Amino acid sequence: MSKNLPIIGITMGDPSGIGPEIGVKALLDASLYERCRPLFVGDPKVFEQAAGFIGATDIEIIPIKEVSEAKFEPNKIEVIDIATEAFDYPIGKVSAQSGDIAFRSIVKVIDLAMKNEIDATVTNPINKEAMNLAGHHFAGHTEVYSHYTNTPKYSMMLAHEDLRVVHVSTHVSLRQACDLVKKERVLEVIKLANTACKGLGIAEPKIGVAGLNPHCGEGGLFGTEDIEEILPAVEAAKAAGINAEGPIPADTIFSKARGGWYDIVVAMYHDQGHIPLKVVGFVYNREKGQWDDVSGVNVTLGLPIIRASVDHGTAFDNAGKGIASAASLVNAIDYACMLSENK
Repeated sequence: MSKNLPIIGITMGDPSGIGPEIGVKALLDASLYERCRPLFVGDPKVFEQAAGFIGATDIEIIPIKEVSEAKFEPNKIEVIDIATEAFDYPIGKVSAQSGDIAFRSIVKVIDLAMKNEIDATVTNPINKEAMNLAGHHFAGHTEVYSHYTNTPKYSMMLAHEDLRVVHVSTHVSLRQACDLVKKERVLEVIKLANTACKGLGIAEPKIGVAGLNPHCGEGGLFGTEDIEEILPAVEAAKAAGINAEGPIPADTIFSKARGGWYDIVVAMYHDQGHIPLKVVGFVYNREKGQWDDVSGVNVTLGLPIIRASVDHGTAFDNAGKGIASAASLVNAIDYACMLSENK
């Protein structure tokens, strides 16, 4: 294996969910080792259990303590062992013990990336209730990364194939999200979007900025934020040499983006950006009664390190069954590789 390939540190996620299973599934594909040098952080015993769930009993799980010990060989999953308690994580249930080790695996990969021992981080899904039960009071992954990297200005980008969305706000109430649509913040996110696209190799990004209100406020009849906050931010971005357009009604901007009008869309709040991405990335087979695909990537912009993540939750109802798709995790690893090449 080439020593020039990026080292990607991957969190275990909540061990009561599907994270360990999709982790094993992802690394069963030997071609992944041709694109990066992957390793996990968590409890090796959980990965042994997960390998049993998916019938991959011939794969070797190797506990290590330091990145320098890793050999990155196909069919061998190396796990930086951070377990401090006996292996006891209930499958498919909220557990403080699961929330604790999931949280500590995040902090560990952040530390490794900040020390330049790994090139990028990828996160598996966590359960926020479990994390908070364990005494770690954060709204989600993004806030943990912000705290431990001392990054006050950041944003979430979701991506599925060439549809990309970056958010002005995420984990706040809808009422508060409307209050956060201010010129300074919208401009800040437009700049983050522009930088992110260039980091993906897009030389001249085209950025579409969504409106907040129906029909972008219809000239002020349905709200004035589009006129007073979003439009001035777009004009300031243009003055700075950024190819931004907007505000554009949210009910049409994503169709335009899928059609190639924009390289990325700036959404004003969580659901405005998440819904269209998950409509195209999550494919449910009603005849089989199962998900055929759960694709999509979550990238945190503005951090001093690279963080990509799956775009789905812990799926407690599917945990332990070996049926969860690893597509989103593989996509996240590939995004981490791309960003590593261009950082």
